[in-house]
Amino acid sequence: MYRLVGSVRKYDWGDTAFIPSLLNETPDGSPCAELWFGTHLMGPSLAETPTGNVALKEIVGDLDILVKILAASRPLSLQTHPTREQAQTGFDEENARGVPLESPLRIYRDTADKPELIVALTPFHALCGFAPIDTSVVLLHAMEWHREAEYLEQHGLRPYLEWVYANDLTVSFTNAPTWLAELAQLYPNDHSLRVAPLLHHVELAPGEALSLPAGNLHAYLFGAGLEVMTSSDNVVRAGFTSKHVDVPELLRIVDAQPLDEPVVRPIIDGNIGTYPCPTDAFSVQRIELTDSYILSPSPVHRIVLATNGSTDSLPIGRAAVVLPNEQVEFRGTATLWVCAGRV
Repeated sequence: MYRLVGSVRKYDWGDTAFIPSLLNETPDGSPCAELWFGTHLMGPSLAETPTGNVALKEIVGDLDILVKILAASRPLSLQTHPTREQAQTGFDEENARGVPLESPLRIYRDTADKPELIVALTPFHALCGFAPIDTSVVLLHAMEWHREAEYLEQHGLRPYLEWVYANDLTVSFTNAPTWLAELAQLYPNDHSLRVAPLLHHVELAPGEALSLPAGNLHAYLFGAGLEVMTSSDNVVRAGFTSKHVDVPELLRIVDAQPLDEPVVRPIIDGNIGTYPCPTDAFSVQRIELTDSYILSPSPVHRIVLATNGSTDSLPIGRAAVVLPNEQVEFRGTATLWVCAGRV
């Protein structure tokens, strides 16, 4: 097992205190949005060795999962992620156009899909997946957005999205939910304001999660969570951001089917909770460590993260990579997260 030094990402929507506090560091006032553990080239981790820190990739090669701590004090962009085939096509097309990999105009930075699971570590608010059309029609009428309600009811979700992004229409937020009115104050001219009410607004309690397959339209509003995904940084944005937006590309790949229930909860077996994931490419378990726990050997690399309490081998806020077929015993009182790639 090797302890990891994660890569801190300081985006403008980040929280100033959560990640530094988790790492037992003094906040400096800058927004710490994400802490990455993995080998992705946009934020690779270091591994601690007896002779010093080395790139994790030198020890394990390319990991197929990426584990993040995410801490948001303001909303992230309204976005979705591609399938593997869409990512490959988009990556090749941007290469052919000569878009540099590090360009802010780049969408496809690798050829992987990006299904995600995010587990709330604090109360966590998000938009996730389209609500049933009847539910959205009732909400739009209640907000006195009668034109939007009638168009959605008559034409359906995908034509509604195309109509919204193609037309500037004035709406009032007087009768809007508080979260939507706050979004309107931050992004007053954003077309996505008329899409957001169609999505599930969820308030996760710590331990609850969202499972996000390819095509799921979502936006995180605020809170901290553990995010596990395939090792990819492919994001297609439609609004609520100063970053590059590509509405036509999003409309091409978004899943416009209603989602009945966006929230998932772990299946509990004793002190172990196993989360339903959007793909078989990774798995996520929560282990409530109260004395000792032996992590049995597995044929795949695993990233283990501790988020509260204390252990003898893994400081809180730190992660470690457990090598294939390695058995590790943890002692202490803590919450351990075990994230594994495809077997």
